[in-house]
Amino acid sequence: MTTFLLLPGAGGEASYWGPVSLLLEQAGHEAIAVDLPADDPELGLSAYADLAVAAADGRTDVVLVAQSMGGFTAPLVAARIPLRALVFVNAMIPVPGESASVWGEAVGSEPARVGAADAGGYSADVDLVDTFLHDVPTEVFDPAEMANGRDEAEIAFTEPCAFERWPDVSTHVLVGRDDRLFPADFQVRVARERLGVTADVRPGGHLMALADPRGVAAYLLAVATG
Repeated sequence: MTTFLLLPGAGGEASYWGPVSLLLEQAGHEAIAVDLPADDPELGLSAYADLAVAAADGRTDVVLVAQSMGGFTAPLVAARIPLRALVFVNAMIPVPGESASVWGEAVGSEPARVGAADAGGYSADVDLVDTFLHDVPTEVFDPAEMANGRDEAEIAFTEPCAFERWPDVSTHVLVGRDDRLFPADFQVRVARERLGVTADVRPGGHLMALADPRGVAAYLLAVATG
C-alpha cells in the first residue's frame, strides 16, 4: 500500500484533494491531504512542512503530491521523509532559497499568462471563475464556497524555500492543458529548466483534481506502480 501525501495550493485547504483522495483509497491505498494554516500570519513554509511530515508519521512508501503553491512546501518535506516519487500538479517549482514572491518574475509567469489569454480569446484578468473554475462542475465545487476560502498570509510568500537540492527520486510534472493561471507551455518549460523533467500534459485547468479527479487519480496510481 502506498501513502499519497497531498499538499494543497494557496489557501491550504485539504478539501481540494477530496475527490482524488476517495479514488485513491478505493484503489487500496492511503491518501493523506494536509490542511495548511494558510491564513495564519506567523506560520509559513517551514511550519507547513512540519505539519506534512507529522502527517506522514514514519511511513516509508510515500508519493508526495504538490498542487500549485504547494510546490514551495514540497522540497522541505522531501528533504525529511523517504519518498517513492514526487509529483507536481500545476505547481510552482522553486530553486533553493527562492521565495514565492519572486518566483513569478524569475520564471516569467505573468507574460506567459497574459499571452495565453490573448491567444485563447479569454480575459487576462485573474478571476475566481474564469481563471480557476472555468472547467470545474458546480456540483463538485460551488464557486460561492471557494470564494469564502482562506487567504494566503504574506509570510508564505516571503519566506525563502530553504532547501539544498531536489531529492534523487522519480519526479513527475502533471500539467493541465487548459490551465489559465500557469499555461501549459509555460509549465513545460519551467519543468524542463528547473527539474530536467518532461512534463505530462493532460486535459484540465488549474484545479484539475476537481475538474477531472478520475484522470488525476489514475495518473497518481500509475506513478505509484511505476
